[in-house]
Amino acid sequence: MKIKSVFDDNEKIPPKYTCDGKNVNPPLEFIDVPKNAKSLVLIVEDPDSPSGVWSHWVMWGIPANTRRIPEDSVPSNAVEGVNDFGDYGYGGPCPHSGTHRYQFKLYALDIELNSSKDMTKNNIENAIKFHIIDKASLIGLYSR
Repeated sequence: MKIKSVFDDNEKIPPKYTCDGKNVNPPLEFIDVPKNAKSLVLIVEDPDSPSGVWSHWVMWGIPANTRRIPEDSVPSNAVEGVNDFGDYGYGGPCPHSGTHRYQFKLYALDIELNSSKDMTKNNIENAIKFHIIDKASLIGLYSR
């Protein structure tokens, strides 16, 4: 399984998708999702945050047949949880200093995850840990 976007792995995220631009999610493409997947989970996080790993986007209930998430959109029936900004939905890169890595992590699950909208990244990671059948990651870089 792979994730693609408008930036390559370990390349710079265009400012449009950050707090310095429109602060909308970049378009994503999912390739080779397992045929037996029941649903997908997407987590975007910054492991370089001085306060610890910072979640920027937590989304589950993504239909397993989803192959694209267009810019500034959410797949139908998907649920966006609480990010570390305290908001629901996407919060773009906005590092205080230096270059940070932003990990777009996709998980294919053997279940359909039906959880409360108030779930955080940690809640979701605990809920899926025994149901992951495949995973993929795309790392984007950003500095201000």
